[in-house]
Amino acid sequence: MSLSFYVHIPYCIKRCGYCDFNTYTPTELQDGATLEIVSNDYIDAVLRELDAAPLDEVLTIFFGGGTPSLLPADDLGRTIAAIKARNGFSSDCEITLEANPDSVTAEKLKCYIEVGFNRISFGMQSSKPHVLAVLDRTHNPDNVKKAVDMARAAGFGSISVDLIYGTPGESLDDWRETVTTALSLDIDHISAYALIVETGTKLAAQIKRGELSMPDDDVMADMYLLIDGLCEAQGFSWYELSNWSKPGHECRHNIAYWENKNWWGLGPGAHSHIDGKRFWNVKHPTAYKQKLFAGQSPIHESEVLTPEQMSVESIMLAIRMREGLDIKALSITQIELLADYRENGHVQMADNRVLLTPTGRLIADRIVREITI
Repeated sequence: MSLSFYVHIPYCIKRCGYCDFNTYTPTELQDGATLEIVSNDYIDAVLRELDAAPLDEVLTIFFGGGTPSLLPADDLGRTIAAIKARNGFSSDCEITLEANPDSVTAEKLKCYIEVGFNRISFGMQSSKPHVLAVLDRTHNPDNVKKAVDMARAAGFGSISVDLIYGTPGESLDDWRETVTTALSLDIDHISAYALIVETGTKLAAQIKRGELSMPDDDVMADMYLLIDGLCEAQGFSWYELSNWSKPGHECRHNIAYWENKNWWGLGPGAHSHIDGKRFWNVKHPTAYKQKLFAGQSPIHESEVLTPEQMSVESIMLAIRMREGLDIKALSITQIELLADYRENGHVQMADNRVLLTPTGRLIADRIVREITI
């Protein structure tokens, strides 16, 4: 058996207006505190949680957040070293760092390489200042190229950027410029996600008050098809609904999720999946640390997936992938339900697999609901 680790770093300097992630600014945790004060014993807690994880060989580690690149390389490196000493790594273990372009320097990037990172993912989101302003992103768009070039010079073998489309006020031409700019960088992977307006965020309140309005569904669809076409033209093939890469640079950590492999989430609010059982930790960093330093488990809740749930999830996840879904995983009734989608050009059948076309990817959730409910 093999294992992947997700390590959650729940700290940010500033909360973005669209963000609904389990992250905290220093002032949200402790009035007037610096990041060093609130995070100085955080890795100690993470290493205590590590003691409960399986001992299988590790294929991938992904540090997400929050803004993991705010923490010193030595702190993150302690986690990598502990996992390696305890579990052992596969010969090509992929170790990814999520980073804000403004939070890295050439020296920091060199240190991240030295402690074991070999892949980095920058939160670019957009190249247009007015779009970044709506998202409340703090970075200067010009710094993305600088950060990518510094990461390549430091020795990162895989570099990705994350983009968001459908921001209020973003036109199709804005999006075209963002994607073109991203593809001009020295990268080998792009993730692009449609903006989801989460209840309770600053952005949701602005939309509710009528200060901002979302693009319509047709524009969002055009934005997806645009990035797909531009990526493919530059040698980036889609391998999952929201992800494109050059050959050999797919994110193997995320593929482990989509293939329902075993992974362990370290940190507050982190989710794990081990042999058909899912569980997740308490959300607040303070509660998380208190439990671990008291010798208690940080697990908040858990569930054992039924065979039916596992079947539905395997269909939902597999159909998102370029390789598609093995037709043997479907019943005759489910295959019949796909007939209209096949006729309308949303689905193809090839080599006994169900494959989504570009327009089919736009309605993947609807197709999955149709055949699993």
